[in-house]
Amino acid sequence: MPPVALSDSSLQLIQLEEQPKNRQQGNSRPALRSAPSSTCSSALAEAPWLFDAEPGYGPGASMDDPMRFPAPRQPGLPAEYRNASAEELDQRIRRAKRALGERLVILGHYYQRDEIVQYADFIGDSFQLAKAALTRPRAETIVFCGVHFMAETAAMLSRPDQTVILPNLAAGCSMADMADLDAVTDCWEQLTELLGEGADEAGRLPVIPVTYMNSSASLKAFCGEHGGVVCTSSNARTVLEWAFARGRRVLFFPDQHLGRNTARAMGIPLSQMPVWNPSLPGGGVTAEEAREARVLLWHGYCSVHMRFTVEQIAAARRRYSGVQVIVHPECTMAVVDAADGVGSTDFIVNAIAAAPAGSIFAVGTEINLVRRLAAQHPQHTIFCLDSIVCPCSTMYRIHPSYLAWVLEALERGEALNRITVPETTAVKARLALEAMLELAPKARQGAA
Repeated sequence: MPPVALSDSSLQLIQLEEQPKNRQQGNSRPALRSAPSSTCSSALAEAPWLFDAEPGYGPGASMDDPMRFPAPRQPGLPAEYRNASAEELDQRIRRAKRALGERLVILGHYYQRDEIVQYADFIGDSFQLAKAALTRPRAETIVFCGVHFMAETAAMLSRPDQTVILPNLAAGCSMADMADLDAVTDCWEQLTELLGEGADEAGRLPVIPVTYMNSSASLKAFCGEHGGVVCTSSNARTVLEWAFARGRRVLFFPDQHLGRNTARAMGIPLSQMPVWNPSLPGGGVTAEEAREARVLLWHGYCSVHMRFTVEQIAAARRRYSGVQVIVHPECTMAVVDAADGVGSTDFIVNAIAAAPAGSIFAVGTEINLVRRLAAQHPQHTIFCLDSIVCPCSTMYRIHPSYLAWVLEALERGEALNRITVPETTAVKARLALEAMLELAPKARQGAA
C-alpha cells in the first residue's frame, strides 16, 4: 500500500506513488564532501552508523552546531544490517512489514530520505504524523522515521498500550537542543524576578511561554505548567494572538526566526523583540528591554534554514525569469523579506501542487523534500536555493539498515529504541498541546 501524505489538520489523505528502491550501501567510511566556503557534508547518506559513537550531530547542516549537553547516542548496529545490500534491506523491510501487518504503522517525516519514505504509511510534518498514528487504532507499534522530539510527541499523544520506536536514537535536533529545561527555567526565574508574577488590571500575566513543536517534551511540559502553549510553523500567528490575550509579553523558544518573522508580520517592531541568549548574563537583555518587550526571542535556529541567503535568491532570479521563491519561516528575516512566499512545510507542498504547469520554484527548505517535490511535479521547474547539497544532519540518521533492524526485532517481540516520556512530564505537556489543539479550527496545522 502506498504511503499517504497528510495535508492539514483534517488529515486528508493523498495517494503518493512508491519511491524508487534505495541505493547500494557501502561499509567503508565515506569522505567528507565539502564545497569551498562550506562546512557541509553528505557523508551520513551512506553509513550513518560510522558516526553514531562520535560526539556532535554528525555531517550535514548541523555538523558545527555545539551540543550543550549529552544527547542520546545509538548503540552499535549489528554487522548483518551494516553490511546488507540495498536490495537485501528492501526485501527484509517489506517482509517484516507484511508480517507485522496492522499491528505496525510507519510514519515518515517530509525531510526523510526517499529510501525511508518509500516504506512510510503516512508522510507529513511532525504534528500531522503524531495525529496520523491515532487513525490506526489496531497499531500496537508506531515506528517514527523522524527525530527525537517527534517521537516524544507521538508517545505523549498515543495510547498507553502503544509503543513508539525511533530507529536511530542519535536522530536528535540541534535546534531543539538549543533550549533545554535548565536554561529556560533560569530565564523564567530572572524574568519573574524582574517583571513579577501578578496579573494586570486586564487579567494578563507578565509573560506567557510559547514553545515551537520542535522542542523537547520537558519544554512542552514547562509551557503547560506555566499557562503556555505549543505552536507549529503554520499556526504561530494564531498562537501568539492567543498568548497576547493572556499575557503582556511572550517568551518564544527555541527558534528565534519563526518567532521574529511571525511577530513582525503582526506589526510588532523589532525594538520590542530582544533576543535572550542563555550564554550571556541576564540573557544579554537589559531590564528596560525586557519591560518594553512584546516577544522575548530565544537564541535558537535551524541550521538547514540558516543556510539560505538573499544572495541565493538574487542568483535564482537572475537565472530564471518569473521564478517564485518560497521559503520556510525558520529562515532569516532578510530571506523571508526577499522571498515571494513563506510558510510551513505543508504550505510549501500545497503551493507547489496547486501551481499552474510550467511554474518555476526556488525553494528554501530541506533538500530531501525539494528533490521529492521536483520528482512528483515534473510539469514544474523546482530547485533548492542552496546549490550545496546539505541535508539535515539528524534526519539523515534514519537509514534502511536501522529500519530493518527495529522491524525484525518487533517480529521477535522485542521493542528496540522505545521512546517514553515520564507521565509527570507528559501530563503537563499535554496541557500545552491541548491548548494548541483548541486553536486548530483557526489555522491549518503544520510543523517543520
